[in-house]
Amino acid sequence: AQLSSPEVSSDPLRLQALMKRRGELLPIVTLLREYKDVRRQWDEVTEMLGLEDEDLRKLAAEEREVLSQALDRLEEQLFDYLNPDQTAADRAVVMEVRAGTGGEEAALFARDLVRMYLKFAEKKGWKTELVHSLLSDRGGFKEAILHISGKDAWKFLRYESGVHRVQRIPVTEASGRIHTSAATVAVLPELDQSAVEIKEEDLEIETFRSSGPGGQHMQKNETAVRVRHRPTGLIVECQDQRSQHQNRLKALRILATRLAEAKAREQEESLQRLRRSHIKSGDRSDKDRTYNFPQNRVTDHRYGVTVYDLKSVLEGDLDELLTAIRKEEISQMMGDWRKGKGITPSSVRQ
Repeated sequence: AQLSSPEVSSDPLRLQALMKRRGELLPIVTLLREYKDVRRQWDEVTEMLGLEDEDLRKLAAEEREVLSQALDRLEEQLFDYLNPDQTAADRAVVMEVRAGTGGEEAALFARDLVRMYLKFAEKKGWKTELVHSLLSDRGGFKEAILHISGKDAWKFLRYESGVHRVQRIPVTEASGRIHTSAATVAVLPELDQSAVEIKEEDLEIETFRSSGPGGQHMQKNETAVRVRHRPTGLIVECQDQRSQHQNRLKALRILATRLAEAKAREQEESLQRLRRSHIKSGDRSDKDRTYNFPQNRVTDHRYGVTVYDLKSVLEGDLDELLTAIRKEEISQMMGDWRKGKGITPSSVRQ
């Protein structure tokens, strides 16, 4: 209705915003209309089951089975669209990978995970930045922070939050025994800095020399930036740019994202089960996903999804795994809804 008004047509910025919003709503509205039509047909054939004519009852039963399958499909598609995380589907993400239990092997595994995500992002055509990293003695990552932007980045990468466990023979193991190590991954949708208030007096900002490859690229100036938020104790480091100013801006952007996410978590405690964004201790006993080299297996324990192609997964071929996880998540949500556990399309939308 607004798009058809003369006032909107003479306001390019408002017109553009409304066109974008209409594009977001159109698939949902189209699905809902189809759902209502199929549901009306289902109600009609259900009434026919009470007819005296046996042939008509048989035809009605067959037709209702077909319509029931159509309703299941449409309900799952609607749940997918109305998932609260869809609102952030096109946001950039901040991904934090840290070595857990396992010493040097855990750091090497963290490096493998970072490489996997960079490869996956490359295949998707997303833009990536290694904002901060802390190397181990053997070149692994004690911690690394990535900034990834592109269409559907959050939609797919949100499933990566959790404890990732690896079972393999480490390069540090002389006897050939299989070891278990772990790394934690946190994925946050990047939020607008205006979503939280960051006061200048609450910040401690330090500068230091970036750790680089050395030689002609060795940093002689203190371009790296470390920002500490006094009220929360959060610390963010950024050293990927040669400009201190650019590093400062990026560090503040990541700090704003962390603070906004923490605020959102407080307000949406009841939805955390759906968001699957918790991080555990990083101990071997904690596990959200396991990478088992001897069995060539990757298993996501939260959703009961297993893929027997570990090498491809570590090369960034995550589509098969994440598609299966996404399908299972929707199936679980639908199951809860049908069992009357309070999860409905309207509550998910809210």
